[in-house]
Amino acid sequence: MTTTQRTPGHVSEQQARQVAEAARESEWRKPSFGRELFLGRFPLDLIDPWPAAEPRPDADEFLGRLAEYLRTEVDGARIEREDRIPDEVFHGLARLGAFGMKIDKEYGGLGLTNLHYCKALTLVASVSPAVSALLSAHQSIGVPQPLKIFGTPAQKQAFLPRLAAGEVSAFLLTEPDVGSDPARLGTVAEPVEGGYRLNGVKLWATNGTVATLLVVMARVPGKGITAFVVEGDTPGITVERRNSFLGLRGLENSVTRFHDVLVPAENVIGGLGKGLRIALTTLNTGRLSLPAMCVAASKRSLAIAREWSAERVQWGRPVGRHEAVAGKIAFIAATTYAMESMLDLCCVIADDDRNDIRIEAALVKLFASELAWRIADELVQIRGGRGFERADSLAARGERASEAEQLLRDLRINRIFEGSTEIMHLLIAREAVDAHLAVAGDIIDPEAGLGRKARAGARAGAFYARWLPTLAVGRGQVPGGYAEFGPLAHHLRYVERASRKLARSTFYGMSRWQGRLEHKQGFLGRIVDIGAELFAMSAVCVRARAQRQDAPEGMELADLFCRQARLRAEALFAALWDNTDALDVKAARRALDGRYAFLEEGVIAPPSDAAWVAAWQPGPATVEDVRRRIPPLP
Repeated sequence: MTTTQRTPGHVSEQQARQVAEAARESEWRKPSFGRELFLGRFPLDLIDPWPAAEPRPDADEFLGRLAEYLRTEVDGARIEREDRIPDEVFHGLARLGAFGMKIDKEYGGLGLTNLHYCKALTLVASVSPAVSALLSAHQSIGVPQPLKIFGTPAQKQAFLPRLAAGEVSAFLLTEPDVGSDPARLGTVAEPVEGGYRLNGVKLWATNGTVATLLVVMARVPGKGITAFVVEGDTPGITVERRNSFLGLRGLENSVTRFHDVLVPAENVIGGLGKGLRIALTTLNTGRLSLPAMCVAASKRSLAIAREWSAERVQWGRPVGRHEAVAGKIAFIAATTYAMESMLDLCCVIADDDRNDIRIEAALVKLFASELAWRIADELVQIRGGRGFERADSLAARGERASEAEQLLRDLRINRIFEGSTEIMHLLIAREAVDAHLAVAGDIIDPEAGLGRKARAGARAGAFYARWLPTLAVGRGQVPGGYAEFGPLAHHLRYVERASRKLARSTFYGMSRWQGRLEHKQGFLGRIVDIGAELFAMSAVCVRARAQRQDAPEGMELADLFCRQARLRAEALFAALWDNTDALDVKAARRALDGRYAFLEEGVIAPPSDAAWVAAWQPGPATVEDVRRRIPPLP
């Protein structure tokens, strides 16, 4: 019987920060468009001309077969209705090779590029977001991707062929009382003869109820958080619950308990103590799968909005002709174009492997998850009462079963999945100020001695003497700048000017708050959101110019999007310094202290004295195992 503790001792804010800092990739070995953008530089040559995708006839053929299978064999409405992906869908996807899209051909996979993989996920999500989430969690963060980057030849040979053939994988990091703060991770891997003994409970493991191979993050005493490949049917593993959610009906998501689970030493991925770095590195490209699903939902939203608004007549005109609705349709169309442009650009530059895309991938995840949710909300508004009505209810009375309310429910999780919006703001902001911390970090570090502070002051003086003058003028102030982009040139001039303004704003914020800047999350969030808008504007302009012969309408959409994005960016710039952040913090503290509890009177709350976070203790399961095993292919 194990004697491990449920959680490590009290973890201070500083300790939590140190764990996160140790896990991030600290070096920049390749150029990064996003990093330069936040530094006030606009390296358009990194993305222009639009990078050419590698020709892949085999991938195009697969996408054709996948589309036909989805069109004829997958019933998204049935999955939504029954809250379950049928076994035959698992089998059909396995026969197509969909579980091995990102696995190299030498291990039985398709070896798709990021671009083709995301095109596939977009297709799947248009029929069933739950199936797309299944495939994404399996390949983007599950066993295949960590092994592809960090696995040994023996690990790849042992596990990847099984996964390519249709076995399902899952990624287990989150715990009942540990979310984005991995320093408090409670699952322990205790060294024993021949390997490790796992004890702990994991929450919200997508695919957890059906997975036969797991990536499990656990703390090895004295070594740190480590990643393991774990066989899903190992004795001591119990799937205690299948969780149910607002959207993504059909998602197989679990609470999983590990009690004295023995894992061979050869199943450690990437070395002891490397778990968080593996997770973050995997997510650099893994995050691209969520925007693919957002693109799918946005495309469906545009189609529904267009067809409905052209047919529905109110006050003598189609509703789409009324300005109030027209503005919503324009927003949906322009933003969908931008979202797809950002995603395709990120995929192609990830595939050519010449650029570091950690910031860009995070930006497109942030942008797409936030804007797709707004798109779905606007669609529900356009559809009115029918937008609030379920598709099966519409069909029951003879109307087209358009899934507006389902889109809204399914998209909501993307603002939380794989890094909530708030965490993404902090993650991207940390990368955005990396150059400043590299030269001046010791100045604001309370643990740095006078000698370190003096040396940092000298470095900072030299750096800022060179850098600050570059933020004064640039190509964006030249009337003919970016003339090769024709009617879009003035938007790129704006991006260049705004990039320098963004860098100056960041510097002013550091100068003003110094070490307290990390607590100014409202300021940092706006800095990041401005960067996302500038990246999106850059992507649409470069794409529209590259495709203007084949798709001239792209120039119209790029111009429209840039005009909308500029308004949002300017509002964010103004809010950097004119906001209620400090007052909000005070009000929140008062609310937490109960000062405003009188506002909660006059309503009836559901009777419950259950804990907000369920406690757990090491030990064997006391409930029935609810795992689901997909029968072998017939």
